[in-house]
Amino acid sequence: MNPILLNEKIADFLKEDIGFDDLSVRYLPTDKVLTGCFIAKQSGILCGQQVPQTAYDLLGDATYTPLVTDGTAVIKGQKIGKVTGKAAPILSSERVTLNLMQLMSGIATKTADCVKQLADPTIKITDTRKTTPGLRLFEKYAVTVGGGFNHRFDLTNAVMLKDNHIALAGGVKPAISMVRKQLGPLTPIEIEVETKSELQAAISSGADVIMFDNQSPETIKNWQQLVPDSIKTEASGGISEATIAQFAGCGVDFISMGNLTNAIAPLDISFLVEGAIKKPSF
Repeated sequence: MNPILLNEKIADFLKEDIGFDDLSVRYLPTDKVLTGCFIAKQSGILCGQQVPQTAYDLLGDATYTPLVTDGTAVIKGQKIGKVTGKAAPILSSERVTLNLMQLMSGIATKTADCVKQLADPTIKITDTRKTTPGLRLFEKYAVTVGGGFNHRFDLTNAVMLKDNHIALAGGVKPAISMVRKQLGPLTPIEIEVETKSELQAAISSGADVIMFDNQSPETIKNWQQLVPDSIKTEASGGISEATIAQFAGCGVDFISMGNLTNAIAPLDISFLVEGAIKKPSF
């Protein structure tokens, strides 16, 4: 992750959470040195080990030591990181740090599961721009940690002509033609197709990538035979961890999945300082 952007984002999150001051620590001995551990409360793929130290550096004097690296499969009860330092930065950043690490680990875990279920190394699983506003940096990084790949980061990375763009232009061919006349040589054009006639128009117009939108694996296999090797293909639309295995062997280069980032169960992670007594929950 870009360290400059990472620092700016976490600073914003801390400002939101702390506000004018952390009243829970203001009247306590905040200069006291604490030692604490981050602990995985579920098994999964860990992600977000850059987050704690970034937060501590913004707030004060504390040192975080990762005990495992991003992408490691952890088990319930495993210690994943240790921190030693002044109480104020450790306690005031606890919620923001945990929120991000839990979210990122949930995304990495889900991505790894989808890669495993697909079990087709010829197809790359990618994310989409269906990310949480403000969290795209973290969510897209987590996808790569889980073994997936990033699609566009933003609207400047590539041209993607979807149904509304095609309607605006008056069809697949005019849409590609209008864009191609003005576009620089290093920016690819991807276009969405929903019918065989649209597919043929996209091929004849020289699209760089063709997206098969909301098509069955069987239809994709048939359409894929019409596409020259010079054009990349992508399957998208409603594909989830429950259905992704059906797309193994369908022939596309990419499968994009919005729910890698927008339908996530965070991985449960806790933080405890030495001397804290945590009662079991029933």
